[in-house]
Amino acid sequence: MIQLASFIDAATPLRALGVVVSQNGREIARHTWEGACRRNIYSASKSFTSAAVGIAIGEGLLSLDERLIDVFPEELPETVQENLEKATARDLLTMCLGQPKAFLMGEDRPYYPERNWVKLALAQPFLYEPGTKFVYNNVGPYLAGVLVQRRAGCSLVQYLMPRLFTPLGIQLPTWEVDPLGNTFGAGGLFLTLDELHKFGLLYLQNGSWQGRRLVPEGWVAESTKKQVENGGYGYGYLFWGGRHGSFRADGKYGQFSILIREKNAVVTVVAESRETEKLLSAVFDHIYCQL
Repeated sequence: MIQLASFIDAATPLRALGVVVSQNGREIARHTWEGACRRNIYSASKSFTSAAVGIAIGEGLLSLDERLIDVFPEELPETVQENLEKATARDLLTMCLGQPKAFLMGEDRPYYPERNWVKLALAQPFLYEPGTKFVYNNVGPYLAGVLVQRRAGCSLVQYLMPRLFTPLGIQLPTWEVDPLGNTFGAGGLFLTLDELHKFGLLYLQNGSWQGRRLVPEGWVAESTKKQVENGGYGYGYLFWGGRHGSFRADGKYGQFSILIREKNAVVTVVAESRETEKLLSAVFDHIYCQL
């Protein structure tokens, strides 16, 4: 077991709500500031969308090389920009879609008059060649989620229930939807601390859970390694790179499930913090050093 006292001292004023640490297949530390409840994990939802894409690729439902103009022909703007013509499904996962600013963000979504958010998203400017500039943006993961849903013929929740959630022991979760009922793959999934931690453990175990393959191993490896530069530690397929070669699902206000492969460990945190960089640093300053 490791000692969490120094982390608790650092994390309490940052409004942490729970932390759990597993290493070498067993839980070695836990502290909670409140009872278990499902909370919005915000953009950590994106990593679940990444898993859905990988599963769908494994089932032959889609390819990362598909062009968006072929995937969404009914929602294209009247004038299709050259950079939109070049964009592929892969660009939906790397934050290098080619759009110059964030869109479909939480504070804006309730106010769009357009109900078809696919059409709305594709109408935004594509100023950069896809794959060349990192701009954090909800459009990519949202469209990736819609692509899986259309190919599978069901919502992301319905798609992932038998393939991911049920095997992990996660009962039917709530997940935000757009005005047309599509699961919003960029955010809005509600999970408990332990449910988010199971997802991290699944990825640490290369996509296998209790002897069953849930996510293709190759996809786990590709999505949790640096695919593009982002001015920091790199970005995978809807996973953030971090210190010591770590990769994580990362949600606004401090929802983290951090894979630390060199220590064969996962650290998961849920919080209501507006100082998430400090909270993330506290994990490495007070927990990582004991692993």
